[in-house]
Amino acid sequence: MNPGSLLSLDDLERLDRAAKSLLEDPGVKIEDEDVARRLLASGAKPGRQSSVLCLPHQMVEEFLARAPRSFPLADRSGIRRKVSPDSASLFWTGASLFYLDPLGFRPIRRQDLADFTRVVDSLQQVHGIVGTSVEEALPSHRDFIGFRIMAENTSKHLRALSFSTKGGEALVEMGKVLAGPEGLEKNPIFSVGFTAHGPLRWTALALGLFKVTAGHRIPCTVNGEPMSGASAPVTLAGTVALGTAEILSGIVINQALEPGRPCFFNLGFAHVMDMRGGFAVTGGPENALLAVAGADLARYYGLPSVSWMCTDSLQCDAQNALEKTLGAVTHAQARVSLIWGVGTVESEKALSPVQAVIDDEILSMTRKFLQGFDVNDDSIVLDEIRRVGITGSFLDSKHTLDHFRGAIFEPHLLTRMQRSQAGPRDTLVRRAEDRVKEILDAEKRPILSPEQSRELTRIEDTYKAII
Repeated sequence: MNPGSLLSLDDLERLDRAAKSLLEDPGVKIEDEDVARRLLASGAKPGRQSSVLCLPHQMVEEFLARAPRSFPLADRSGIRRKVSPDSASLFWTGASLFYLDPLGFRPIRRQDLADFTRVVDSLQQVHGIVGTSVEEALPSHRDFIGFRIMAENTSKHLRALSFSTKGGEALVEMGKVLAGPEGLEKNPIFSVGFTAHGPLRWTALALGLFKVTAGHRIPCTVNGEPMSGASAPVTLAGTVALGTAEILSGIVINQALEPGRPCFFNLGFAHVMDMRGGFAVTGGPENALLAVAGADLARYYGLPSVSWMCTDSLQCDAQNALEKTLGAVTHAQARVSLIWGVGTVESEKALSPVQAVIDDEILSMTRKFLQGFDVNDDSIVLDEIRRVGITGSFLDSKHTLDHFRGAIFEPHLLTRMQRSQAGPRDTLVRRAEDRVKEILDAEKRPILSPEQSRELTRIEDTYKAII
């Protein structure tokens, strides 16, 4: 069993049976006639309610087997990172509505998204940028406008946020421009995804996005986002069973549309409701438990997993650090394949470049902790201990000089000094603010070629005129 696992094999089998039983009875609502026809032709049965289909156990197994166990995620610097149920965690940002920086709190503007993307482009522990809402654009244009802004400011993997089916078509066209002559199938520089609006329901928008992005091997995040006590049972096991049913149905749909499409099993976006105030919790211990359970189930099904490390704090403060660190350590220890949430605060509602820089430090510490340390003759160094001898010092040892950089974590932001040496900006948040300013004050490096920039603008203008 993986050291970060939560569920036993008996637990996994029981949850699997429960999820597949739900797909047989009562089934799942499919709000797209074309998708429904395809599923019926593949073995689904009409449910007792309109637009509801029942997915037999064997059909689910058959279509689940089509999804690849591992696949690459590419960026435009030439790096392809393979994700699998057992790969080390990758970290992405998140989608939000608002922006928080030293100037204040506001809806996200185009320049905010550009600045945030530039900051994240410089962070070593972050591997992808997630699209988000941009206040200055029409809602139906926000997906492809945001995609162009991100593409202009980072070479990292792009995870588009979708607002319309037509917008999904624009994303595919833009993705082809960025993928170059290899094409999206061999160079998957962006990915998509959508959430089941539960319980047990796939909307026309979700299904439309799955359809228009099929056929190119574009990786797809299939999200079950149940909320314990609201859209799912208040017990975590019931939430997991329901969320698993939603995700399995989404994977079946994607495999029916494109056999072999890369899919992520995403239970890690599950929430719980704080019953005292009807508040959707994102940074509690239950969120960590649901993310770890999601990773266990994804491994059981042979698929990569996803989660979200978040905080319910409204600021970059002690609560924020507590919840973000709990999420980073528990999710990465469970080997969640892909962890969202870098730079998010306020229960996923806001993005902060300052928080992104702090999160990068949290992730550096998390990776160092999960690396552990080697125990062998070279690391125990008995000869060196004997050479230094009783009451000796290792400070001037050549062994220390040769090995201290790999042995000891060196933070970029954390304070490690005497009080007498510290200045007014020697706090975590102030140092992070200074790092953000340093990044944004630096000369911007070109990301797109002039030809790519013109073509993305042309596609954007075309779709703005028809949506």
